[in-house]
Amino acid sequence: MTKIIKIEDYSFSYIGASKPAIFNIDLSIEQGEIVIIAGASGCGKTTLLRSFNGLIPHMYSGVYSGNVYIDNMRVSETPIIEIAKKVGYVFQNPENQIFMFSVEKDIAFGLENNGFPRDEIRERVDEAMDILKISNLAYKAPHELSDGQKQRVAIAGVLAMKPKILILDEPTSLLDPLSATELIKVVKNLQSVLGITVLIVEHRLDLLSSVADRVVVMNKGKVILDGPTRQVLSNNEALKAGIGIPSIIRLQLALQSSGLNFDETAITPEELSRKINLI
Repeated sequence: MTKIIKIEDYSFSYIGASKPAIFNIDLSIEQGEIVIIAGASGCGKTTLLRSFNGLIPHMYSGVYSGNVYIDNMRVSETPIIEIAKKVGYVFQNPENQIFMFSVEKDIAFGLENNGFPRDEIRERVDEAMDILKISNLAYKAPHELSDGQKQRVAIAGVLAMKPKILILDEPTSLLDPLSATELIKVVKNLQSVLGITVLIVEHRLDLLSSVADRVVVMNKGKVILDGPTRQVLSNNEALKAGIGIPSIIRLQLALQSSGLNFDETAITPEELSRKINLI
């Protein structure tokens, strides 16, 4: 598979900081993976994301060492406008990036600013609305939308630019459980239909663990765990790092301590139910 992100012995310290925000990071992410980046507040997640979209070092100055590559481009030597064509970023609060008078105008905003032909803008906007299943909202104003709808509009605006990487910063934090569940289905659909790489920073791992290929756990500026979702979330080091281990995994660990043995970690209630019935 193609490595869409490659990080080599990367460290970064903000100006005036007494220690690096992240250090000695080695990480590769394949094209088409869904990867959760987890860790307690202050562990370095935000700095890592800023390194992916070029905000570091182009907008945040500091001491930078090592290499970060996005689709074979060295971030430190590539203009941020070029990186933006490869990396789309959806903020935690979608209202921070929805500001036009209607949904379709908001989705078209980035395309218009980049000088795309009118016919192509129309095609890309329609395609993005179709993928996110929001075509019925095209003429609605942002203030008329629910939080879940706003999140989809924000994602559609990014997808219209056709990035290879989509970064979602705590996408379910403002959503009710039903809207959050629907959003997770959307994320999985993006991977299967577009083959896009999705990086998710999130604390509500109960919902996301079933769709993620990998989990990267950070602690005190370093990557301490990186591997398949089942393997990482059942690791004691993940518990110690203070991330939100899914309740279904916590239940399974409790059952194991009581003498039940499972051949594989279950990450959904349905999986655990089947495993218990087989014992």
